[in-house]
Amino acid sequence: MSNRLPYFIIALGAVLFFAYSSIFVVNEREQAIVLRFGQIQDVKAEPGIYFKLPFAFMDADRVQYVEDRALRFDLPDIRVQVRGGAFYEVDAFAVYRITDARRFRETVSGDREAAESRLRTRLDAALRRVYGLRNFDAALSEERGSMMSDVRNDLQAAAESLGLAVTDVRIRRTDLTQEVSQQTFQRMKAERLAEAEFIRARGNEESQRRRAIADRQVVELQADAQRDSEILRGEGDAERNRIFADAFQRDPDFFAFYRSMRAYVGSMSNQGTTMVLSPDSDFFRYFNSGAGSSGTTGGAAPVAPAAPGAPAAPASN
Repeated sequence: MSNRLPYFIIALGAVLFFAYSSIFVVNEREQAIVLRFGQIQDVKAEPGIYFKLPFAFMDADRVQYVEDRALRFDLPDIRVQVRGGAFYEVDAFAVYRITDARRFRETVSGDREAAESRLRTRLDAALRRVYGLRNFDAALSEERGSMMSDVRNDLQAAAESLGLAVTDVRIRRTDLTQEVSQQTFQRMKAERLAEAEFIRARGNEESQRRRAIADRQVVELQADAQRDSEILRGEGDAERNRIFADAFQRDPDFFAFYRSMRAYVGSMSNQGTTMVLSPDSDFFRYFNSGAGSSGTTGGAAPVAPAAPGAPAAPASN
């Protein structure tokens, strides 16, 4: 019995080795491709425990695992030209899944990097085509969603040929290049300057219009004031003449004396005034006689010169 124990242990080890080599496990995040001498025998997409031939070292049955979840690759800093000739820098990425593991193995030998390299080339071409049909503003407007849908649709055929399905394409960034940024800045500056000149011209126009209205109102107010002042002055002169006439009618001699005194004050108040008059002229009649008689023949009392602006008084009989 003791002589058979080593053989038993060897046999048990061989059974365990072959059993272990025949079992493989697929979890929920991956798929398994069973290969026999390099040819695809089966694809296991559901999670669980599966069996195969145990001769992997002889390349009899070998298992290759591929992802069964959403995968992503990026396409950074590509230079695209939009309609109009301007260039922009774009960052984008795509999300895909391996939907046909058999075709994925047949086309790229199950190599993710090879598949993503092909998709990256197609994504670059799709982005250039989509941007080339639109202006730059489209990437910043509601058209952004339709642009990403167009890019995804362009990628679908290439992805299906690889056993993949593109579920989403996103544009992370769309920036101006350095030269376009400077040109855009200069254009925006020119637009702002033109707008400022337009606003300034409108302001000058409005100020001139209001100034013209104010000047017209000033002229109208001055004309109205001049008219009212002339009316009031005329009414005042009429009232003054009426008062003078009433005073003359009440006492003609006193009125004549008062007017003569006013005439003396008006003519002699300025220094350096020279008057050449006869001593017995009517102007000095109140200097010659206290009663104011002129001493002329006929006893008529001459009338003194009237004060400026006063009505002439009639001579006394």
